[in-house]
Amino acid sequence: MIAVENLTHTFGDTTAVDDVSLEIPDGEWVVLAGPNGSGKTTLVRHFNALLEPDAGEVRVNGTSATAQPVAARTNVGMVFQSPRDQFVGATIGADVAFGPENLGLDHDEIDRRVAGALAAVNLDGRREERIDSLSGGEQARVAIAGALAMEPDHLVLDEPFTGLDWPAQQSVLARLDDRYAEGMGIIVVTHDLRDLLSRADRIVGLQGGSIRFDLPPAAARERLSEIDVRTPS
Repeated sequence: MIAVENLTHTFGDTTAVDDVSLEIPDGEWVVLAGPNGSGKTTLVRHFNALLEPDAGEVRVNGTSATAQPVAARTNVGMVFQSPRDQFVGATIGADVAFGPENLGLDHDEIDRRVAGALAAVNLDGRREERIDSLSGGEQARVAIAGALAMEPDHLVLDEPFTGLDWPAQQSVLARLDDRYAEGMGIIVVTHDLRDLLSRADRIVGLQGGSIRFDLPPAAARERLSEIDVRTPS
């Protein structure tokens, strides 16, 4: 469970997130929708203590994310808008192993997690390939594998389809469908709801740093114009 209570975050004189409260149970597919600058990315970066709130609190499985950032980052995996921003290893295998290694796990457990994560994104057998030789879609899958290797309860993806062609988008969605079917919570941050509206359990609409609505997809469709998000055809 991710619980956000009265969260506020400012950058100088700008309030990016304004007194937001939100609960995301385990196993839900939640879309955080809104235009650029609505506070979506700032909000989710509090889920695993990449940012600290100016007021309020985020708790992951009952524990303050700020007080226990390692626990938060173990339970909430994050995939950034540009996968290159999170790569730390030169090869696929080295990058995916980085997170489990930093948890202090033994070699066999690290190897098990890396193998499982790469199989989940159809990259098994490619550990030694250099990341800089991969296509954009393959890099996105490596980023997802790195997050999956931490075996989180929730996987957060920030605009995951930016720069991906249609086949790559469908490949990433297929991987997410598999993880969701296995019980992992999926949280997608986006301003484009194509292929997502039908998958989501909830749509949380943000604008100006505040939640405008939190509704099932069918009801949310009727209110997307309120947050300047195009209704998918």
